[in-house]
Amino acid sequence: MPLPPGVDAPVPGPPGPPPPGSRTVRTDDGVDLHVEFDGPAGGGGAGGDAAAPTVVFCHGFTARSAEFDVHRPALRDRVRMVFWDQRGHGRSGWTRLTAATIDRTGRDLGQVLDAVVPTGPVVLVGHSMGGMSIMALARQRPELFGTRVAGALLLATSSGGLVSGGLLGAWITAVRRLHLLGLWLRWLQLIAPLLERFRRRGTVVGRWFTRRYLFGRSDADPADVRLVQDLLEETPFTVTLAFWATFLDHDETAGLPALSRVPTTVVAGTDDRLTPVDHGRRLAAELGDDAELVVVPGAGHSVNLTRTELVDGALAGLLDRVEDRLRTPRAG
Repeated sequence: MPLPPGVDAPVPGPPGPPPPGSRTVRTDDGVDLHVEFDGPAGGGGAGGDAAAPTVVFCHGFTARSAEFDVHRPALRDRVRMVFWDQRGHGRSGWTRLTAATIDRTGRDLGQVLDAVVPTGPVVLVGHSMGGMSIMALARQRPELFGTRVAGALLLATSSGGLVSGGLLGAWITAVRRLHLLGLWLRWLQLIAPLLERFRRRGTVVGRWFTRRYLFGRSDADPADVRLVQDLLEETPFTVTLAFWATFLDHDETAGLPALSRVPTTVVAGTDDRLTPVDHGRRLAAELGDDAELVVVPGAGHSVNLTRTELVDGALAGLLDRVEDRLRTPRAG
C-alpha cells in the first residue's frame, strides 16, 4: 500500500496475503485502511438487507481486527460484519506522527462507514482504543448517531483520564509541570526505530507482560496469552510510541451526548489494569438510561477473548434492543 512521502513502512505486520474479498479504503490524508467482511452479503459491497444492522468492529491499541475472529461464528448467520485495521496496525498503512491520534482514528472510522456501509443502520463494536475511536466519531459527526449509527458495544474502554492516577499519572504530572512532556514524547518517538531494530518477539518477558496487563488474575489460558502476545508484537514500536502520546490527553466526553441517543452496552472487567472497571462504570453512567453495564468479575483487558460467550451474549442482546428500536422508533 502506498505511504505518504517520507514515511517508512512499519514491520513486520500480519503474515500471508489479505483474505479474499478484502477491500482498501483510502483516507482523505492518503492512508490505506484494510477492511474485511463476513456474514450475509459479506463480499465487500454495500448489499444485503438494508433494514438489518451491519456490525462494524474496531480493534484495540497495538492489535488488529483478528482479535474479533472469535465472534464471527455467533453472528455469521445473523448480520453482515465489517472488520478494519486502524492506521499503523495490521494490514493498514502507516501515517505521520502528527496523525497518530484518537481524533484521527475517529475520522478514519467515519470514512470506513462512508465507503463500505453507505446506507442502512450500523452497530459499532469497539475494544479499548476502538471504543475511543467510536466516541471520537460521535464528537465529530453527531448527526450520524440516531440516524445511521443505531447502537454501540464498548468493551474495556474509557472516555478519558486513563493516566490521572498511580505512579505513571504522578510522573506525567511532574513532567508537564516542568514543561518537558513534549520533549520526552519526541525522544521516545526518535528512539523507537532503534528499539524496533533490536526487538525480540515471543520472549518470556513479553509473555509475562501480556499475561499481567491484558488478562485477569485467573482467566489466562497459556494459548490465549500467546495469541494476544503474537498479535500485539506484530505492531512495531514506531507505531506504539507514536500513538502513546494520544492516550495521555485522551478525553472524549464531548462525544457522549450524541452516543447516548442510541442503545449502548458497556462491558468492563474487574481485573482490567489498562482501563479499570471504574472507567466502565463512569462511562455507562454518563451515557444514561439507554446504556447497559456488564461488569465481568475476574476478567482483564482481553475480556472479549477470555469471556467470548458472555460478550457474544451482550452483543446479541444489544442487537435485539437495536432491532426493537428500529421497528418502533421513538416519536419526535
